[in-house]
Amino acid sequence: MRTQKNITKHELIGLPVRIVNARNPANLKISGKITDETNHTVVIEQGGKEKRVFKKCVELELDLGNEKITVKGSDIEGRPWDRVKKR
Repeated sequence: MRTQKNITKHELIGLPVRIVNARNPANLKISGKITDETNHTVVIEQGGKEKRVFKKCVELELDLGNEKITVKGSDIEGRPWDRVKKR
């Protein structure tokens, strides 16, 4: 089960997301579903288009269904498969 404490160790692909804070003000308009993730970026599908943003430059609000969690992009930076393996 994903919670505020362990969200950084879980798979993020498929989660609804909204950018709530960003260095680039244009990124604040981005919301949708996470479709891919790399070491330094996250890809969000919005209106049939994919938007790629740098993790370290944003804060994301993840919708887990029963709650919404805000995560600093710098906390999820790194290779996704390494982050998921952390204990």
